[in-house]
Amino acid sequence: MYRSDRPLLKEPLRGKAKGRYRRLPGPLLAVLLAIIVMAMSLGFSGMGMPDRSMHGATGSQNDMLAATFPICGVGRRITCVVDGDTFWLDGVKIRIADIDAPELSPPRCEAERIKGEAAKSRLQQLLNAEAFSLVSGYRDEDRYGRKLRTVTRSGRSIGETLVEEGLVRRWDGSRHPWCN
Repeated sequence: MYRSDRPLLKEPLRGKAKGRYRRLPGPLLAVLLAIIVMAMSLGFSGMGMPDRSMHGATGSQNDMLAATFPICGVGRRITCVVDGDTFWLDGVKIRIADIDAPELSPPRCEAERIKGEAAKSRLQQLLNAEAFSLVSGYRDEDRYGRKLRTVTRSGRSIGETLVEEGLVRRWDGSRHPWCN
């Protein structure tokens, strides 16, 4: 049998040496430990989000996010509103998880464009009004790489406000047409 005074992290040998173990090389073990320490120091829940965000927070005492949100233009997008359910915050693209807004790029009909512009404008007003929170759900990202978050203020969903005003729909898991 193979003997060594190296650390106990082992992997099985293959072929004729089956049943015996080979020690993992010291440098590989050091790299694995470094990766684990770095991941733990970054924290798992906040990866990929702005440092100032509050994940899973609700209630007005936790509404700590505030910024000035212009409408996004053609340049680099840092903090701005894209449409009625998507915005950028500190360079991170966020899709509001609990609503579906009319498309603006491109709209499928004039009615969708008009309603989409109204939803975008109202979302901009709501985000600029006062501090809010971002709440993570069961999925972190959508298939386009956007962070999926519910936007709340004083524990109430901003998306629900847009639904009540008739500008967007509750997200039910699939898109539905806005044109007749």
